[in-house]
Amino acid sequence: MKLRLPSVLVASLALLALPACTTVQETGRSQVMLMSPAEEAALGVQAFAQIKKQEKISTDPALNARIQNIGRRVAAAVGRELPDAKWEFVVFESEQINAFALPGGKVGFYTGLINLAANDDEIAIVMGHEVAHVTSRHGAERQSQAMLIGLGGVALGVGARNDKNADYYLLAYGITTTLGSLKYSRDHETEADVVGLRFAAKAGYDPRAAAAFWRKMAAKESGGRPPVFLSTHPSSQDRIANLERLAPGLMPVYEQAKANLALGGAPARTVAPATTTVAPSNASTSQTGRTTAPATRGGAPAATEKAELDRFLGR
Repeated sequence: MKLRLPSVLVASLALLALPACTTVQETGRSQVMLMSPAEEAALGVQAFAQIKKQEKISTDPALNARIQNIGRRVAAAVGRELPDAKWEFVVFESEQINAFALPGGKVGFYTGLINLAANDDEIAIVMGHEVAHVTSRHGAERQSQAMLIGLGGVALGVGARNDKNADYYLLAYGITTTLGSLKYSRDHETEADVVGLRFAAKAGYDPRAAAAFWRKMAAKESGGRPPVFLSTHPSSQDRIANLERLAPGLMPVYEQAKANLALGGAPARTVAPATTTVAPSNASTSQTGRTTAPATRGGAPAATEKAELDRFLGR
């Protein structure tokens, strides 16, 4: 009997996804998760250890202290425990204008990006964005999506094995899932912008610095960019406009955090000391590895963050 392909595919994916739904606490967005926080963190720690072997780690004590301080403040602004995250902020010597975050609280900053930033506020904007990727579990979500896509392809291949149009079905599936994955990536970037901007403001860094920094990033873009629907990131223009719109609403959060700092208190609830990684002065590391990326809980509740995200994404 000939199988009804759409029904088989939908049923297979639904059975896998239903038991594994979680929620991003800061936005209330539902996400499919087929990986535990401990599994996710273990992968991040393993990948970060490899990157540290491949990249040159900065030995500049002042630069390391600066990134450590900003990182600790922004991580404290999360305002909730992340049991599987052991925060580590590492500076890599490279002209790359880049930063990245991995599950388990592993954050890397390249000196090229640090040099581009005019001040600590601009660095904190990027730090908030990277920390938000960790707290929102974007890495595990992408892995889960890849698993579902792979299983869906297997189900489709089995269901269509006797169909003369099987190759067309598989081609259409590949194109659809690729475009869908790119959209998920753009949505993750936007969510990290929205959530990370609040983290930076709660840590006592000026949210208005975001638009200024991303204008400089946009000016560094070389060559023509692909259409937005073929990109992993939102367009620079959309990103800047969104950050400009969000910043005024976060000024009270920033002002309160700044006032707390002036009184000698912490802008946000403290977290365990971050791990410091500094290369020994005689270290020789390979430059072949590369990774790409482009207070107590207060302020707006998750509903407000979700409303901001939905408005930007047109939902």
